[in-house]
Amino acid sequence: MSNRGDTVRIATRGSALARRQAAMIEEQLTQRRLSVELVEVETTGDQIQDELIHRLGTTGAFVRSLDEKVLSGELDAAVHSMKDMPTEQPDELVVAGTPERGPAGDVLVTPDGRTLDELPDGATIGTSSLRRKAQLLAERPDLDIQPLRGNVDTRVQKLLAPSLQREHEARIDAADAEDEEAEEHEAEYDRTPEEWFDDLTELERQALGHDIETEYDAICLAEAGLDRSNLLEFVEYERLDPATVVPAPAQGTIAVTALDGDLAEQLHGILDHPHTRIETTVERSILAELGGGCVAPVGIHARLQGEYVNTAARVLAQDGSEEVRASRDIPVQRHAEAAREFARELADQGATELIEQARRDEPDEPKRS
Repeated sequence: MSNRGDTVRIATRGSALARRQAAMIEEQLTQRRLSVELVEVETTGDQIQDELIHRLGTTGAFVRSLDEKVLSGELDAAVHSMKDMPTEQPDELVVAGTPERGPAGDVLVTPDGRTLDELPDGATIGTSSLRRKAQLLAERPDLDIQPLRGNVDTRVQKLLAPSLQREHEARIDAADAEDEEAEEHEAEYDRTPEEWFDDLTELERQALGHDIETEYDAICLAEAGLDRSNLLEFVEYERLDPATVVPAPAQGTIAVTALDGDLAEQLHGILDHPHTRIETTVERSILAELGGGCVAPVGIHARLQGEYVNTAARVLAQDGSEEVRASRDIPVQRHAEAAREFARELADQGATELIEQARRDEPDEPKRS
């Protein structure tokens, strides 16, 4: 540990979701009588707000700044969303703990509860994930996929803002009207604008204040993020079938990195969930072998089932028009090696060409490495 007594100092991003995930780690460690201090660190991904996520580079825009604090000895460990982590890590840095995985899949959130099949032709869906974009277009080529960045709370507020603002304006107009039409509006609305506002959730109140740049019919994001942000009960959503919209490798998994040594072993003993470790090892081994990084639409989802890890992979062109898709039952006893073999089979089927094409399709080099 750093030279600050027996306190484990852990780096975390400052976003609301990152702090919640770090607090989950803190709780597990303090239950084992460890003293923990969480330290917020701003990352490259946090600093560049106008850049699409996949354009921030392939070396972990939301990760490297935290790990540099660990490598320098300034801090003892770092908490990450594992799907953001590059597959190549410095030799002295290890993933000390992978707690039990949360929901791995994606959800479609709409203002009114409509499903993907029920959205109108040309519906606008917000996401900055190339993987989600490609898989949604593969299912519905008519969709208009538009960029969406921000914390989980902010993304949901951007979705809800237009309909809430329209209703608010309609209620204000009805309350202010002085002609015969007012009576119809008064019959339609059983509450005053003030009473209506008082009944809104805090999330909805925040949404009312957003400036609208793009009106989304739906947004697509990870269920784990909504769950850990305590937002699932406040939104209308559809769980997307992970066999169709295949999740990102290690989606829903928290990872704790530390220098290889005694502390890493201690963290491993407290935090590590063996099933999660196996599943994410399979997913990340395939990704590493393919060299997908964050510039290509790659979905990989592994589920430990008895003696095998059922693994689905889907590699697509950015517009969803082409894909390589396969599944395998990978033996647990040699899961890492078998995962790499599966990746080589995917490469032979054309996955490598799709990944290389995705790189060529990028109009500019990423602004940060």
